[in-house]
Amino acid sequence: MIRCRLSVLMGERHILKLSDVVRDTGINRNTLTSMYYDRAVRIELPVADKLCKYFSCSMNELFEYIEDEI
Repeated sequence: MIRCRLSVLMGERHILKLSDVVRDTGINRNTLTSMYYDRAVRIELPVADKLCKYFSCSMNELFEYIEDEI
């Protein structure tokens, strides 16, 4: 399973509002909301690129892989 760590990154950087990320990146609010709550099914690479630049992080910091429990 792949998890989005957007909410963690925002917390670490003391960014309290998703609207701040929307304003600064130009990414659609619905896209960021689904990522924030880890409900996103598909992420476009340009969106991931903008977020990595915004947070000065790598893809490995934005997303994490967790093995499924059997």
